[in-house]
Amino acid sequence: MDRDKNRLVKIWIGPVLFAIAAICLALGLFLPIIRFETLYFFEETPSLLELVAALFRGGDIALSLVVGLFSVAFPIAKLAGIGLQLSGRAGNSGLFRRVMPHLSKWSMMDVMLVAIVVFAAKSSGLANAVSQPGLWFYAASTLIAGLLPTLVMVDAKQPPKV
Repeated sequence: MDRDKNRLVKIWIGPVLFAIAAICLALGLFLPIIRFETLYFFEETPSLLELVAALFRGGDIALSLVVGLFSVAFPIAKLAGIGLQLSGRAGNSGLFRRVMPHLSKWSMMDVMLVAIVVFAAKSSGLANAVSQPGLWFYAASTLIAGLLPTLVMVDAKQPPKV
């Protein structure tokens, strides 16, 4: 029974959840994450990538690098690592085993950064901020990517029954 369960996780559940997480991450990066309404006439709906680019263009290079690193690069690297684990190509690489737990520790930092941007916009009084579908796709990707390593590790820890 456990063998069938492990096979189900390895062949179906892991790859399906990985695909959903990757699609949600792409949608979360490119779809609008927030709608800023100012003076009831002007409205902006930037995506996460557009926010990072606007910070860079506005001269906030350090902030754009931090937000880009935690909100774009880390989630992509984490999904790539999970994909390697699911495909079995990660092997027993020492570097890989040392890096993945550190990426996992930061898995919710990216959503927190986006939430801080929404909170700052609402509390400043300059704009009314409303979450958009990109934020929800981004959050879904983060949650799924947080669960996937557990599934992969459970599958890897189970010794094959003879």
